[in-house]
Amino acid sequence: MTGNGAIGEAAIRAGCQCYFGYPITPQNELTEYMAAHLSRRKGCSFIQAESEIAAINMLYGASLAGARAMTSSSSPGISLKQEGISYLAACELPAVIVNMSRGGPGLGSISAAQSDYFQATRGGGHGDYRTIVLAPSSAQELVDLTQRAFDLADKYFIPVIILGDAMLGQMMEPVEFRHEAPAEPPVRSNGLRGAAGRPSRIVKTFTSKPSDLEEINWSLFRRYQLIKKQETSCETFMIEDAQMVVVAFGIAARIARGAIKSVRANGLKVGMLRPVTLWPFPCEKLQELAGGVRQYLVFEMNMGQMVEDVQLALAGRGEVAFYGRPGGVIPTPSEVSRVITRLYYQKGLEISK
Repeated sequence: MTGNGAIGEAAIRAGCQCYFGYPITPQNELTEYMAAHLSRRKGCSFIQAESEIAAINMLYGASLAGARAMTSSSSPGISLKQEGISYLAACELPAVIVNMSRGGPGLGSISAAQSDYFQATRGGGHGDYRTIVLAPSSAQELVDLTQRAFDLADKYFIPVIILGDAMLGQMMEPVEFRHEAPAEPPVRSNGLRGAAGRPSRIVKTFTSKPSDLEEINWSLFRRYQLIKKQETSCETFMIEDAQMVVVAFGIAARIARGAIKSVRANGLKVGMLRPVTLWPFPCEKLQELAGGVRQYLVFEMNMGQMVEDVQLALAGRGEVAFYGRPGGVIPTPSEVSRVITRLYYQKGLEISK
């Protein structure tokens, strides 16, 4: 399946009941898939909204009513949804938001890029809040992480962002679906489902007393600390004897993996750390690596946004270099292998015989 189609099927099998979207390249195939297939499940609704702002507010309402719900868009469309995402976080409402990102800033290009890292991992909108951010690197992971996104959203009452890109959305790979949709979606304590006999509840984001809002913020903060402790995940590749570690996420990690295989054949001891959760970021794993590895290369398809998180995690215990291609330019593994090789020799690192 294409990546966009795989997300759609995975969402349906995860029990998604409502999808609200608005067309934008390169995620239109996801909207098309949901339009064609969501209705096969009884009681499920697809709505093409009149705008991205309308779509996120429909998602807000559906989640409040207790439905498993999702929206999707691409970079500038996600920008328009940020106020609604902040509202979802403030009201502690679960939701899944898919961003198949493209080149930016502005309308940019429709080619694959990773320029939305800051937008996703820093909350994106106003106020003190976070969203869980999952970064798949294959069509199979799009399937698996879509399921996980719905489960995490329900577990922590939080919006979850799946951050893909144009290449992931458009390419076609074999996928396996390991989950079937539950017969009945889970009951949510802060939604209306199963609320018979309960007093009416008004859910709102405005709080007139600063002390009340402060307590809401601290409550959210404590939950975010719990998420950091329990849900951080990453993948490592050939790090056992590495003298240099490449840090990359998403489709860039696929490119970096090919480059690492190439330089390994030439005796260069290079490995990779791939964050699967961009927030929470795998700081502890990087700190663990810093006990034996000094050199790091952050590779992104942007101007160096994840670099800040790598530097913060290492806290001066490693040297961090950066290589990236912004604007939708897609580098090849051979290009990245040349960058790795040049930096490796510059640092005088050990070469296997």
